[in-house]
Amino acid sequence: MSPRAAAQPPPLGRVGLAAPLLQGRDPGSARPPSPDLIVNTATPSLALRETPKVPGLPLLGSVLGMARDPARFFLDCYRRYGPVCRLSMLGQDYVLIAGPEAANFLGTREGKESLRSREFWEGLINEYGATRTLTSEDGEAHKQLRDIMRRGYSKESIKGRYNELIEITDRCFARDWPAGKRVPVVEAMQYMVVDQLGTILTGAAPLEYVRDIRITILHILNVLVTRQRPKILLKRPVYKKAKARVFELGQKMIAEAKARYTRIKPEERNLIDDIMAAHIETPDVMPASDLIVTLTGPYVAGLDTVANTTAAIVYTVLKHPGVLARVQAEVDALFAEGAVDEDALLKRLPSLQGAIMETMRLYPIAVAQMRTATRDFVFDGHQIREGEMIYIGTSVPHFMEEFWPEPQKFDIDRYAKPRAEHLQPGAYSPYGRGPHTCLGKSLAEVQIALSMARVFYKLDLELESPDYQLKTKTAPTPGPAMDFKVRVKGFRH
Repeated sequence: MSPRAAAQPPPLGRVGLAAPLLQGRDPGSARPPSPDLIVNTATPSLALRETPKVPGLPLLGSVLGMARDPARFFLDCYRRYGPVCRLSMLGQDYVLIAGPEAANFLGTREGKESLRSREFWEGLINEYGATRTLTSEDGEAHKQLRDIMRRGYSKESIKGRYNELIEITDRCFARDWPAGKRVPVVEAMQYMVVDQLGTILTGAAPLEYVRDIRITILHILNVLVTRQRPKILLKRPVYKKAKARVFELGQKMIAEAKARYTRIKPEERNLIDDIMAAHIETPDVMPASDLIVTLTGPYVAGLDTVANTTAAIVYTVLKHPGVLARVQAEVDALFAEGAVDEDALLKRLPSLQGAIMETMRLYPIAVAQMRTATRDFVFDGHQIREGEMIYIGTSVPHFMEEFWPEPQKFDIDRYAKPRAEHLQPGAYSPYGRGPHTCLGKSLAEVQIALSMARVFYKLDLELESPDYQLKTKTAPTPGPAMDFKVRVKGFRH
């Protein structure tokens, strides 16, 4: 049984393999053509192709398809129409470019020069009264912000603190995972993530603000970024109250960071210290107006990515008893030796790593990236005009049998040599692609691996039933539904 039946590609008899293998692609090859053959920003040497339009409902357009399952929707579009098509949502027109061609394009010079991010994030920026964010900038401005936050978001920021992270995680188990109870997994993971990131990256864990952060980012992403919901929702009292609480948290973080600035050595700074230092020393780069959105950013990122991913891993591993047995054997051996060897952590957990990577393939957080065309350019023979808004379906290859034999099957051995299916160009994009690839990727890899190792070492968990199928949500980003629960049978250790 597929862990995500909805993500299974359509039967070949219905739409066939013709669409993704058009334009001279070799049907026997899983490798896409070179991006240099796809993109041409000059006058095209061949006649332009007519770009197909995805049919939709009046006004709503493709909103319902996106709401049901955006990964499946983008895959179906790719299979039916090829790498480029047009669609509308709530009266706004978009271009969809998808598949390995699109994933590879993001990393090319043409991709960097032809796309920008700001328009999709403008609403969030305005809602915070800010001037820019890391996600909204491109080029030199983006590089400046990444340089400020690079150390704080790297795995080096927790070097020497792995065992402290374990203690925080165990504290979360004692608080949120009582034996004999059915635990709401996503919510429990959200509190764990805020506890971990708050303590490690900022020095404090504002658990009393978790609900407010969740409500605020849910509204902003749904209404202002992904634009899947109407703006009237921002007038709801529950949102206004939650947003005010997030601003209250931001002001507290600003005051605490300013007080620390004169007391702490540069080499001892954490992420929040680096941001505050940039504000004090280079206010033109990090103005006061941008501090709240930037300082509370780690919590927002964790709630919307790490918590969803770790909750999905709980499901996929418990769903497959053979995988669970392999993972438990690894983590039992790891923690039997006492203090964790930081340098060897990931090497000691090949089965768990395979389970994590396979879960991120089947339940991608970064289903698509959103950009605006900075200039006219041609992609795969289709004209895209300056100013057009674009969805880039980088997760489409995750569900293509051209890259992954039996793509609907949960197979944790795909990633080990000699198979290494994820290394095929354009096949695997769990952290996004291009200049906006997740800055916290290396930190997230350690945080997720160590957290899940501890989950399966400490807790004896079970699904509601062996045939339980995970329910998912799609807005603002895909992940397990909030009502997904597991029963804590007890503690293994």
